[in-house]
Amino acid sequence: MDYKVAVVTLWAEDVPQTAIFYRDVVGLPLKDHHGMMPHFYLGETILVIAQGMPQAALNPVPVNFPLLGLTVPDFDQAVERLQQHQVVLPPGIAHGSGGRWALFHDPAGNLVELTDLS
Repeated sequence: MDYKVAVVTLWAEDVPQTAIFYRDVVGLPLKDHHGMMPHFYLGETILVIAQGMPQAALNPVPVNFPLLGLTVPDFDQAVERLQQHQVVLPPGIAHGSGGRWALFHDPAGNLVELTDLS
């Protein structure tokens, strides 16, 4: 069977602020609102921002592993866009055999990663 991810949900106490962040800062296209649950396009997957309190994993290994990782078409441009909006990239930009990546927290506190797998 050929499984694909259909929906990913992130929880936020302030849904409008978090939705604006994903639309204006990250640059995701808004699909629709479905009331208080904005839906964004992530390729064939839908990202939903739902009302709730995000909770980090207890005793995570590794500690800084993201909840959501996004591959972007232009990594440098995406990082510049984050920096223009004063988004902090705690460990900076990391490089490895698989490419480059940058971690940041969204307004709800979810740890997100942008990656360039080129």
